[in-house]
Amino acid sequence: MSPPPEPGITPKDSVMAAAARVQTEKPELSLIMDELEAGEAAVELDDKEPQEVLAWAIDRFGKELAICCSFQAEGCALIDMAHKIDPRIRVFTIDTGRMPQETYDVIDKYRQRYGIEVEIFMPDTDVVQQMVTRHGNNLFYNDVNLRLLCCQVRKVLPLRRALMNYSAWVTGLRRDQWATRSNIRKIEIDHDHGGIVKFAPLADWTEDEVWDYIRANDVPYNALYDKGYKSIGCAPCTRAVSEGQDARAGRWWWETGAPKECGMHCAIETGGFEHELAALLGHDGDGHAKS
Repeated sequence: MSPPPEPGITPKDSVMAAAARVQTEKPELSLIMDELEAGEAAVELDDKEPQEVLAWAIDRFGKELAICCSFQAEGCALIDMAHKIDPRIRVFTIDTGRMPQETYDVIDKYRQRYGIEVEIFMPDTDVVQQMVTRHGNNLFYNDVNLRLLCCQVRKVLPLRRALMNYSAWVTGLRRDQWATRSNIRKIEIDHDHGGIVKFAPLADWTEDEVWDYIRANDVPYNALYDKGYKSIGCAPCTRAVSEGQDARAGRWWWETGAPKECGMHCAIETGGFEHELAALLGHDGDGHAKS
């Protein structure tokens, strides 16, 4: 049995070398990382290009790695990069049930262009039904805590269920997107999801660098970007922004002083929506109401 690769980047960990290896070898890998190993890897990977980070991740985790993609620009670039290293790369998305048609259209483009099977995870129907029966379909406009509740039901809980299928996941997070993301590392242990490994290969890239890559490589992207959108989520909660506005200004624009986050990438505790969520779930905490 081959030993697991060292956390540091060496010449053999170049993109091309990793791509060649992943096509021909299926080593038994140790898929568990502790804080020490992840910290050492984070230091080594911090100044590496996204392709090098992806090659390292694919080489280490193989089929137990997946890209979580909402089909915004960052995720689209990552799929293209990863597919060039290993066409078998796994991709999954969370379908909240309130996505714009343009997002579904671009998902179909990726299936056709790259020949990948996008794994779809959706919210629990019973819990959604209870929530909208109690608070209405557009509850998120009425109160910040109801918006956070909706995000938990439609995004956070399905993500939790999805990540039970992987040992590591890749995200499109960038440090300059929002204050809560300014200190993210390119690799870290995800304690919110059972201690699996979380990668952010684009952490030190700018928005311009992402779009330079998309244009240079003819990467398919969401048509809403051509209509003034900078950040794309659920249809009712996302809108176009004016020139010069912050990219996140189009998210939950009616709220004042609330976090521009849904809880997928950082835990949000307000003391407000948690009680309501527990009631909807029947206190079992896993996204399924108790019988």
